[in-house]
Formats: sequence, C-alpha cells, structure tokens
Amino acid sequence: MKPILYLGDSSLSGAAGYLAGLMTSFGFGYDHVPSDVAVDVAAVGGRRLVVLSDYPAKLLAAPAQARLAAEVRAGTGLLMIGGWESFCGLGGDWAASAVAEALPVAISATDDRINCDQPALALRVADHATVQGLPWDLRPPTIGGFNRVTTKPGATTVLEVQRFSARQLDGGFEFQPSDLHPLLVVGAHGKGRTAALTTDLAPHWVGGFVDWGDSRVTATAPGSWTIEVGSDYARFVRSLLTWTGKLG
Repeated sequence: MKPILYLGDSSLSGAAGYLAGLMTSFGFGYDHVPSDVAVDVAAVGGRRLVVLSDYPAKLLAAPAQARLAAEVRAGTGLLMIGGWESFCGLGGDWAASAVAEALPVAISATDDRINCDQPALALRVADHATVQGLPWDLRPPTIGGFNRVTTKPGATTVLEVQRFSARQLDGGFEFQPSDLHPLLVVGAHGKGRTAALTTDLAPHWVGGFVDWGDSRVTATAPGSWTIEVGSDYARFVRSLLTWTGKLG
C-alpha cells in the first residue's frame, strides 16, 4: 500500500496529471482513484496522507468516512483541495460529513463556488512550513476561483485570496481591493495534521498560480501526460504535501 491516497481530479490523463505528475517527480508513492470511482473502507487505512480533490462525498460511504476520520485522529494527514466537487461545490456535498469534522474549515451547506473574472491574488498572512521560502510578498500569484469557507477556531489561516475590481482609467488602470477569503488553512485533528486549500491545483481555478516561478518544471505520472508548471508552484505543492503528511 502506497503512503498517499489521492482521490479525485478525474483521471490521470486529465486534471489528475498535475498533482500525480508532481508527486511522481518528488518520489512520493501514491494510489490514485478517479473522481467517479467509489472507495471502500480498506483503501483509506494505513496511509500517511489522504488527498481529496474534486472528489464527491457520495463516493466515500459513511463507514469509509468514519474510518478516515479515525485514521486522521491516529496520525494520518488529511488535505482537501478546492474544486466543483470539493467542500460544498456543485456536487461535493462534504458539509456535515465525518470528513468535514476533521478539516480545519467550516463548509457551507449551499453552493460555495467563487469564480474570479478579475484579479485575485494569493497573499501570505501567517508564517508556516507550507509557505516558507517562496516569494509571496514580492510576487503573489493569481488564482481563477475558489470555494468559500470559514476558518474553524484553533486553526490557522496561512494564505488568503484578495479579490480586486479593476477598470481602465485615463490611460492606466485602477485596482480596488474587495473581499478577502481563506485560501490555505491548516490545523490538526487528534494526532493528524489537516489542511484545506480552497483553490484547485489544476486548471481552470488554479489560474496563473500553476505558472508561478522563474523556471519551468516538467513531470509525468505513469499512464499520464507530461505537465509543465512553474518552479515556485511545484515547491509549494511539495511543501504542502510534506507538512500535511509528515513525509519528511
């Protein structure tokens, strides 16, 4: 059994190729389950980290959710990544689930998707191992959408998304900041570390974040296609997985 269970993001020939490709390049062993395939109780046991990304709650039955929550209390890491079938989304429906209880954010019972047609920047608001060594202040990346959540008491908001309204004015541009929302929240459930990244790591919601960095990184998961991403994006993904799963 591989240390990471990665649930969702369609197939390896689609959106899952991004995260799977990077995990392959990092040397992280994982089992991937597409977003239309159900998972039984046995699959969630004995992992270092479980990643849920665009994976609907209905495919992780109540016994499997209860087992996952127990595994997290015992030390397994849990990461949920944003998308239309994450958090509430449009068919995610994770509110009031056993998994939701373990996450560091409160999930809405109604559609929580925010699509950004104007600038939305990822801003660091707390120091944490998941974001260290990256140019958040000098070069904050943009995203294209996210799930709206609320940080639970005792959890830490590490990144926020700042939305802007922009208009062309007198030959230049005017940017007005609007609403702020949690983008990366970290916490704990028992002995397990937990994290919620409310944007996606694959298009379209990932936006310009996927190209963040001055150099390019290519990677290919078995059975997938070669991805090309920004070096700082890749470093962030590695730090996020490493911290949440205590991967060393």
